[in-house]
Amino acid sequence: MRTKIKSLQIVFFTIVYCLMPIASSAQCAMCRAALESEEGGVKAEAVNDGIVYLMAIPYILVGILGYAIYRLKYGKKKEI
Repeated sequence: MRTKIKSLQIVFFTIVYCLMPIASSAQCAMCRAALESEEGGVKAEAVNDGIVYLMAIPYILVGILGYAIYRLKYGKKKEI
């Protein structure tokens, strides 16, 4: 039974690995064309900063939610 589950896991992860794209573009074609045409690189830095900002927001929200759950579960209980 254990070997059957192990072999199914191997097959599943092999299929998932094969279906994943090997290389992907980080930006859409329009963004890439706009960023490559500029010499100074100011617009490219702004786009990269925006991407980092958008990536950070979900992690911050999950952290706040986790902290709130922790406080509710393990917070000090006041006796009246």
